[in-house]
Amino acid sequence: MQAQPLFYIYFTIGLLAVSSGFAFYERQYPIIEPTKPDTATLRTTSSGNVIGYIGDGGAYTWKGIPYAQAPQGLLRWRAPVPAQPSRTRSIIEALATGPACPQFASLLSGQADAVEGSITGVEDCLYLNIYAPPNAENLPVMYWIHGGGNSIGQGSSYNGSNLAMQRDVIVVTINYRLGVFGWFTHPALRTGNPEDDSGNYGTLDAIQGLKWVRENISQFGGNPNNVTVFGESAGGRDTLAMMASPLAKGLFHRAIVQSGSYSSNKVAVGQNYVSDGGHPFSAKEIISKLLVADGTVDSLEAAKSLQADMSRSYTQQYLHNKSVDEIFQLFDSRGFGMINFPDNFADGSVLPDLSVEELFSNLDNHNAVPIILGTNRDEPSLFMASDPRHIEKFLGFLPRLKDKDVYKRAVKYGALTWKAQGVDNLAEYMTKAGNQNVYAYRFDWDEEPSQLGFDLSTALGAAHGLEIAFAFNDFEGGFGIDYIYPHDDNQAALANSMGSYWSEFALNGNPMQGQDGKQPMWVSWSMGDMYSLVLDTPEDQGIFMNKEIVSLASVKEALTADTSIHDETERCRLYVRNFRNEAFSSAEYNALGNGVCAEIDPNTISRF
Repeated sequence: MQAQPLFYIYFTIGLLAVSSGFAFYERQYPIIEPTKPDTATLRTTSSGNVIGYIGDGGAYTWKGIPYAQAPQGLLRWRAPVPAQPSRTRSIIEALATGPACPQFASLLSGQADAVEGSITGVEDCLYLNIYAPPNAENLPVMYWIHGGGNSIGQGSSYNGSNLAMQRDVIVVTINYRLGVFGWFTHPALRTGNPEDDSGNYGTLDAIQGLKWVRENISQFGGNPNNVTVFGESAGGRDTLAMMASPLAKGLFHRAIVQSGSYSSNKVAVGQNYVSDGGHPFSAKEIISKLLVADGTVDSLEAAKSLQADMSRSYTQQYLHNKSVDEIFQLFDSRGFGMINFPDNFADGSVLPDLSVEELFSNLDNHNAVPIILGTNRDEPSLFMASDPRHIEKFLGFLPRLKDKDVYKRAVKYGALTWKAQGVDNLAEYMTKAGNQNVYAYRFDWDEEPSQLGFDLSTALGAAHGLEIAFAFNDFEGGFGIDYIYPHDDNQAALANSMGSYWSEFALNGNPMQGQDGKQPMWVSWSMGDMYSLVLDTPEDQGIFMNKEIVSLASVKEALTADTSIHDETERCRLYVRNFRNEAFSSAEYNALGNGVCAEIDPNTISRF
């Protein structure tokens, strides 16, 4: 493969410090939207008559179809309202992507002309995109929820043309409200309607999109009674939220969770001051920050005192009058635009107030459908590959790993923890609950070429998000960084296998031997003492079932017994980084490392 200029090498490494999605393609190679509608794509929907175009590979394509009214003005922080046909446009030309939801501009925002770190997107952002084969009729529907920490990204960064054309499915991608516009809960905003009052507006957007699909997808050749929700990272978490929400019952029939897991926050965490157990960006903390920022008061203490005297109507008006920019100015973007905020509120209406085990180990507590759960073997490397704690500059500008062994151990334990929480624990719960259609995978592809001596196969390996291009069989449009892929027969073979499995599962709820019937048999969780399907290329490991089960307890045991660790402070760091919150045990930590860990405050250890 032709060597890339240094700028692109660094750009790649910078990009790979993000959580999910690959919109770099839109930065490096701006997408030219089509301008000519095709009458063969004219359809009638509840949003109005729409016309699209013939896109990549002959796929019938519709972009920017509104599925809900603009959630702005009095509809800000309200459940989505179904879109209505326009009184001024007889036909919606669905030829270009709809606006992104408000976020910090980044490599993943899909805004090619936006300045990095600037505030981009608008509140009128609830649009979806559809890709279909010509003459489609009653085909399985695959409904994609994008990742990005629920605070960045958009559905149009994912091109469903190849998946639709090669696998005879209808692909739908959506935008949903992000950040504090998608998840925000304050008592002053209550209306008495449980959905309006839930604070889970991004979750409700995804549900509204599913309702739109149920009502309209037959017009595009899709079967509304065979819908697979799938998503990666935060999109995988949101897919699990569809399984958790009673409001999504019956709207979908299968689920694929790529590198996701499920968690929720108590409503109080989203509402209260930090001193009362709330999040640093809870609703009350945000109002305090706004009051200081606009000069109403001169300190957070004064803001807290003033809030106690603010009436419900005044608080509501104050919040609604704040612009997107004023609200975003409160945040520092952490990883390419992602922000720190609480989401997925266990409000008892949209999302149950139950633990993960209570939720998924009882068929009465969730929408039990056939499900695929998976992670990538080297998940954390995406976040670590540009971290100066792990990377140094050879000759002042060429990236190199500081300590390969330390790096690989950090990746290993982080990935095992991710697998335990996002796959194996959930699979155990769901299977014991009685769901016999639970399937698991581990994505192991790690055949990136070296760039100017920097071994990407080690630095990245099977990193977070790299499986998306294989599932969509699209290594260019929307996913970008195409030069990290070798574009060889092995890559093509694995993409073919994954597309075959994904589409067969979408059709029948069982991946079996794939759509082509030629893949290794993928059996359900624990059948014949087999658990996960390993996905790799023919010339590496190939594809096979394995017997490995990972739990948090087994990861802790492995870490404790790991004789390759010679510096006990490294063991302390690995424990803290992998077992925060409920999994953390002070007794375990203090006993670790022959007592060395007891001398290190775990709060001083950063995430990676």
